[in-house]
Amino acid sequence: MRRFALLLIFPLLLALAACGADMGEKEQVERPLPPAPPSAEELYAAELIAEMTLDEKVGQLFLCRCPQVNSLSDITTYHLGGYVLFGRDFAGRTPAELQQVLADYQAEAKLPLIIATDEEGGGVVRASAYKQYREQPFASPQRVYAEGGFAAIAADAAEKAQLLLGLGINVNLSPVADVSAESSYMGGRSFSDDADLTGEFVRTVVGEYEAAGLGAVLKHFPGYGDNVDTHESAATDTADWEDYLNLHLQPFIAGIEAGADAVLIAHNTVTCMDEQNPASLSQAVHMLLREGLDFDGVIICDDLKMDAIEEHYSIEEAAVQAILSGNDMLCCSDYHRQIPAVIEAVYQGRIAEARLDESVQRVLLWKMQLGLIEVPQK
Repeated sequence: MRRFALLLIFPLLLALAACGADMGEKEQVERPLPPAPPSAEELYAAELIAEMTLDEKVGQLFLCRCPQVNSLSDITTYHLGGYVLFGRDFAGRTPAELQQVLADYQAEAKLPLIIATDEEGGGVVRASAYKQYREQPFASPQRVYAEGGFAAIAADAAEKAQLLLGLGINVNLSPVADVSAESSYMGGRSFSDDADLTGEFVRTVVGEYEAAGLGAVLKHFPGYGDNVDTHESAATDTADWEDYLNLHLQPFIAGIEAGADAVLIAHNTVTCMDEQNPASLSQAVHMLLREGLDFDGVIICDDLKMDAIEEHYSIEEAAVQAILSGNDMLCCSDYHRQIPAVIEAVYQGRIAEARLDESVQRVLLWKMQLGLIEVPQK
């Protein structure tokens, strides 16, 4: 009930935060329960963080496009949190060869890596685009559902999990939780323009991934809607709060309740939440996800190398703002420049090291949930 109560009053909370007012009204809605004692995982994460250097902490917050050169050495040079694999990383390699490459990456890392890809099905496939991985590319979720309903969706998700985990990939950047019209940019990737149907799709996929041990990432929060491609230009969504509350947020709520590990934030500017900043760099949008939806997992900003971001921020400043806004991991290609920029921002006092620790803890807990970091028995 807390989640829905906070969602209903979220516009009020935004107004209070914007004017610097006392947030006491929030306490009058519902008194918080005393904090639970830390779990064994949280205690171990705190131990690991206490032993980490600043450079190591910052590196853990970067989920980087796997480079074509220095991919092995950069793991230790920059203490990376993980790599995202694209089509070029699968092309020309057999499954056995890719398994060995990824095993070498993990062996090089002081802390195990998140190894992610986008295997959505339909227009966005990575491994299954190549016959050595699957005879046919995974079909779009819409087609899978049309041919076999949610039983087929569950089987499709289970097969994706089996394929990816067998290769050494531990996170799929899916499911797409957007509610979009078929004619829009995101329409071909969205499951439906119906919020309830999309929510059931998201719940089914997350359940299958979680059962298999594959990390699930809901995208693109707070809902892409019918906006233009943010790879190529800025996008402003003027839908009102009721549309977001009753339509776009519902599949994300379903995915969080199903146990999704992470949520990826879009670059759309959603005026009913923040008129000035894209969602990925908006404290208000992150507040909605944390406070309104009670999400305590990893928040990932979409790739910062998109025109919607680069029109307004330098490569370096975008990374600093992403951390300040509340992201835990940054999808990026320019980590060679962005990691030093974040480190420098800490030295300058712009980013508090305690702020880094919050995100590093969430990243480490995610890696524990995925079985990448083993918690010692005491």
